[in-house]
Amino acid sequence: MDASLTPALASRFAGLVLAHVTREYPNKLDHVLNGPHDLRPPRELHPLFFGSFDWHSCVHGYWLLARILRAHPTLPEAARVRQLLDAQITDANVAAERAYLEQPLRATFERPYGWAWLLMLAGELARHTSDEGRRWSGTLAPLAAAFVERFATFLPKATYPIRAGTHYNTAFALALALDYAAAARDGDFAELLRRKAEGWYGEDVDCQAWEPGGDDFLSPALVEAECMRRALPPGRFLPWLHRFLPRLASGKPASLFRPATVSDRTDGKIAHLDGLNLSRAWCWRSLAATLGADDPRRALAAEAAERHLEASLPHVAGDYMGEHWLATFALLALDA
Repeated sequence: MDASLTPALASRFAGLVLAHVTREYPNKLDHVLNGPHDLRPPRELHPLFFGSFDWHSCVHGYWLLARILRAHPTLPEAARVRQLLDAQITDANVAAERAYLEQPLRATFERPYGWAWLLMLAGELARHTSDEGRRWSGTLAPLAAAFVERFATFLPKATYPIRAGTHYNTAFALALALDYAAAARDGDFAELLRRKAEGWYGEDVDCQAWEPGGDDFLSPALVEAECMRRALPPGRFLPWLHRFLPRLASGKPASLFRPATVSDRTDGKIAHLDGLNLSRAWCWRSLAATLGADDPRRALAAEAAERHLEASLPHVAGDYMGEHWLATFALLALDA
């Protein structure tokens, strides 16, 4: 098993995403109809992000391609990636995506998962140092600004966190948005995100980790820990982690250490569980890197990450229900 983003694995992932990021159908829209004029195909509604089965998967497919291009700019697929980004990240397409957001009853469109992934894409492009990378970043910037504004409007009135293991999880959204804030050097946005993370999760103790649910692709427990790892300085995070998961050194809650079983990878909801294994690997690896070398939790976290990778990394392709998105979560884990 490859435990890092080797050129061979990067090439494989890029090929997978290139095959679906502009594949319009099948397509699952998050779409409010304001009238008969809104009965239009995905490519017209979303000229930039119309592929990959749904809007958010298309967005994080582009993130994967941009991330791999920065890490491995000489891959055989690199020329195709550049051509795609040139063709798709245009002023006209970005303006159309912004115009879609501004229509009535679309304030909750893709909240918060798609919002966070759009910012991850923007953050990745902001890290590119090539002329073309700076051009893509500048072109996408107005759309990123629209989602920063949406977070700034939503977070102050969001009294409660959402702890689901699916798209609505707020800890996952904050974690990705913090990545963007760092890349964009947006200190005010980062402070808003940190305050909200601490307000939502700072007093959580003794997590029972009653998971997984049958269609989870996020661990409510581990993604909360990953969010707080990013939101708090190490001197405050480690005491928080001890309160939140006090029995981690003894391998408990045991549910967090066991990879989920995926019984049917052609079922779009059950296939989420491969994503759970990969996102848990991402969280476990990130936590392991934060813990000291003499901390017994470090080895346990690293071992759990490898078990979860072994369970689902071989299954990022094979059926479109997983293939249109799983490579992204594999890349998160391999990058951690």
